[in-house]
Amino acid sequence: MSRPIRLNAFAMNCVGHLAPGLWAHPRDQSHRYRELTYWMDLARLLEQGLFDALFLADVNGIYDVYGGKPDTAIRNAVQVPVNDPLQIVPAMAAVTRHLGFGITCSTASEHPFPFARRMSTLDHLTGGRAAWNIVTSFLASGAKSLGQDRLTAHDDRYAYADDYLDVCYKLWEESWADGAVIADKARGIYADPALVRPVQHQGPHFTVEGIHLSEPSPQRTPVLFQAGASGRGRLFAATHAECVFIGGPSRTVLKGYVKAIREQAAALGRDPRDLVIYNLHTVILGRTEREAREKLEDYRAHASLEAGLALLSGWTGIDLSQYDPDDPFRRIHTEAGQSAIDSFTSADPNKVWTIRELAQWAALGGRGPVSVGTAASVADELQAWAAETGVDGFNLAFAVMPETFTDVIEHLIPELQRRGVYQTAYAEGTLRQKLFGRGDRLRSPHPAAGHRQALSA
Repeated sequence: MSRPIRLNAFAMNCVGHLAPGLWAHPRDQSHRYRELTYWMDLARLLEQGLFDALFLADVNGIYDVYGGKPDTAIRNAVQVPVNDPLQIVPAMAAVTRHLGFGITCSTASEHPFPFARRMSTLDHLTGGRAAWNIVTSFLASGAKSLGQDRLTAHDDRYAYADDYLDVCYKLWEESWADGAVIADKARGIYADPALVRPVQHQGPHFTVEGIHLSEPSPQRTPVLFQAGASGRGRLFAATHAECVFIGGPSRTVLKGYVKAIREQAAALGRDPRDLVIYNLHTVILGRTEREAREKLEDYRAHASLEAGLALLSGWTGIDLSQYDPDDPFRRIHTEAGQSAIDSFTSADPNKVWTIRELAQWAALGGRGPVSVGTAASVADELQAWAAETGVDGFNLAFAVMPETFTDVIEHLIPELQRRGVYQTAYAEGTLRQKLFGRGDRLRSPHPAAGHRQALSA
């Protein structure tokens, strides 16, 4: 029997996301991103399709590397304007029972003490369906907006994030004991002070002494996603992540990433199969192969190649406007996203990308592959990707919103279910329970679990 396939929907609280220019398509609704009803309708749709989660991306700055200015990004709505992803989740949670919500938040943008409370609040309001996609930020414009002289060196950002996570774990897992909340109306005691204590943290970047302001949420620590695939990013993921998000453009690249992350997790004493790994993917579906191809050409007519290069320039830190379209893309060290550079250079020695090919690729689906065809042929492709690479599932990006997800739910998911490789009902419980089936809380040897053990000792 084939392995089951997991699906998240990938979106962003902005106009478009990974298909720059397609916001202008006559059927696209992403210009309505400022409306709560837009997000509530999307959440209902995704729950109908039994998606694991809505995975919401975010950025702290603007894409101004291309041409040395933000004009291309602003003109084409390249992830700008962009609103806070966390604030739209409670409305979506209110109209769903099972759908998870993965929120991208950078360790560079907020002190861990108030951030930990925001995530606990979200986990309470969603009934334990919150996940945090941990990022360290890659845009120099974001660093400057936060008052920094320059973007912190790539590997140093992960060292900072390690300390950030240690603070969060102590707040979520260590400050309030199980049983601290009594809510005894007769005695007028809500919580037992003897079971609540301040955390004591002195690390290389943070000094924190205080009681976590939120009582324990259903999961305590939200489900942890991580999206770095560089060498340092893989170490961080193998240490902290429960779910890993990758943007591998080919099976060769993805297979290498999956293998390296699982091996690193095993070296740290974790079961490598405890990591659920999703790859970025876009699917374009038709009732016939011809209809799907016609839809692809229709989408391409609205896509902006220049905007695609603006995206890639931001991800890599390389100004791609200075190259001829037929120039090969070569590896250049920057302090931006190293995995974005590696995935198009050293990760696949059999492929040399030109700037033109990069533009065409990134203009529809970002760094991930695009599968085009009928439900049967696309299901064949997804199963082949999973079998050849060891990936567990896919973060599905959209070309046209909500058309892409409607097509997936009406055509692709029933085909996957007929093949016995996609769930036919949600499991009960929190998002962690749904994903792993081992309860609501993180377990040893994950570093967060050690703080809970320290509390009960």
